[in-house]
Amino acid sequence: QVQLVESGGGLVQAGGSLRLSCAASGRTSSAYAMGWFRQAAGKERESVAAVSTISANTYYADSVKGRFTISREAAKNTVYLQMSNLKPEDTAVYYCAAGRGRLGVPSDYAYWGQGTQVTVSS
Repeated sequence: QVQLVESGGGLVQAGGSLRLSCAASGRTSSAYAMGWFRQAAGKERESVAAVSTISANTYYADSVKGRFTISREAAKNTVYLQMSNLKPEDTAVYYCAAGRGRLGVPSDYAYWGQGTQVTVSS
């Protein structure tokens, strides 16, 4: 089992920045991929960004490329999502996940955090 705890969400104005953190514990060596996903009200969960823990490959959704950066601090078992130039359409609950499959595919992730709300005002 892998436990994930997100933090760093909040309310920000359009154009602002936030950094989300995800601390992993438990059998973290069993997870080859760490990712961020989001779900806006009334919409399906979508992938945002992900990083491989064995190759350092990254994945970004087209909608966040150039604005969001995913990074990982292995010694702390923590993954970050730096979000810049935020837009109202980025408003959603952001979830951290850990898994063993394809970086940008939510169904390949077995472990999920509780989520953190990000609200971007216009």
